[in-house]
Amino acid sequence: MAADIEASNGVIHVIDQVLLPPVDGPGDLVDVAVSAGEFPTLIAAVQAAGLVDTLKSEGPFTVFAPTEAAFAAALEALGLTAAELLADVETLTAVLTYHVVPGRVMAGDLAGAMAMPVATVNGAEISVTEDGGSVIINEATVVAADIEASNGVIHVIDQVLLPPVDGPGDLVDVAVSAGEFPTLIAAVQAAGLVDTLKSEGPFTVFAPTEAAFAAALEALGLTAAELLADVETLTAVLTYHVVPGRVMAGDLAGAMAMPVATVNGAEISVTEDGGSVIINEATVVAADIEASNGVIHVIDQVLLPPVDGPGDLVDVAVSAGEFPTLIAAVQAAGLVDTLKSEGPFTVFAPTEAAFAAALEALGLTAAELLADVETLTAVLTYHVVPGRVMAGDLAGAMAMPVATVNGAEISVTEDGGSVIINEATVVAADIEASNGVIHVIDQVLLP
Repeated sequence: MAADIEASNGVIHVIDQVLLPPVDGPGDLVDVAVSAGEFPTLIAAVQAAGLVDTLKSEGPFTVFAPTEAAFAAALEALGLTAAELLADVETLTAVLTYHVVPGRVMAGDLAGAMAMPVATVNGAEISVTEDGGSVIINEATVVAADIEASNGVIHVIDQVLLPPVDGPGDLVDVAVSAGEFPTLIAAVQAAGLVDTLKSEGPFTVFAPTEAAFAAALEALGLTAAELLADVETLTAVLTYHVVPGRVMAGDLAGAMAMPVATVNGAEISVTEDGGSVIINEATVVAADIEASNGVIHVIDQVLLPPVDGPGDLVDVAVSAGEFPTLIAAVQAAGLVDTLKSEGPFTVFAPTEAAFAAALEALGLTAAELLADVETLTAVLTYHVVPGRVMAGDLAGAMAMPVATVNGAEISVTEDGGSVIINEATVVAADIEASNGVIHVIDQVLLP
């Protein structure tokens, strides 16, 4: 830049922007949005859709303006880039006009419209409700209100509003619109299955809840990022949640106790318990969510496909779904790699009731036990014997001390046909793993 360029009748300074004079009152909706400097994606979208002249016209209009974070979240959920969204002018126009209401509707007017549908320029309606003092547009919260323009008013919202379509969208669209399956959607994207689940199908999808994914990741000792990075395993797991055809809840009831083939190729079992439909060990908590190319049933556990032969000791324990405290303890003590190694090992696995009784007797919480790694390691290794010791071998070891990985010995006796380890009874035996065997016991062994 240059300054002090003298002239006979004054001086010139060079600047890097054109100065726009102030006007009486605010500019139009487009000018106000541009001046705010907070809506670059919205402005780019308005330009791409050819709506600039409309929003600079007399109006008046009320605009619900999504934040940048809202656009970023919507693009991620839809599996689109900003460039792809801007290129689809028809969809873009439908979405943008769903954010515009005819007339100047101020915050006070919104409060008066609670629970009433409001028609948009799109033609479809939005709902206006209240939650804890905040105004909610469909599922989006108004985070800033009454930003006035010469031809209307802007209210800032924290989600992009997606207009309804005639009939349900495809399986992916329905899952995205529900807003309840972010991990499932991320997994489908990572596995490259979006196009499949948007194809004609039809398919039936058993969709695990967020809590189900969280529990599965914890049990497997994985982060979400690690799961998403293992595309081969991810694809095997996801396709085990998909059944060809449109299988409604009534059809599931008719398939009770029969194996059902999945897209994975492996079968799932369908049973009934107290009026609930059970898929393997998972309960259907919401059924018959229809899509244009299939149906979704929500389940409370992630389904893990069977593998050829048993997995290792850790995998078998996780798949059984009956040893959450034992698995948490193995993880806390850093013994996962040991019990996934070649071995072989024999593990005496206490039941959940056994752990609960031991914690009560010791006056400890589970958190306190897991935090004391030294004691935890000593206790856990006292439940592990080197080698693959089957039930028949235990019978042959009656009244003989057996050395554990801990170094201390356990006693094996018999009482009324039951095998007793110290004072604990073996309640289930010979659960085989690729690197050993598990026997379930009804007490925790204390070295």
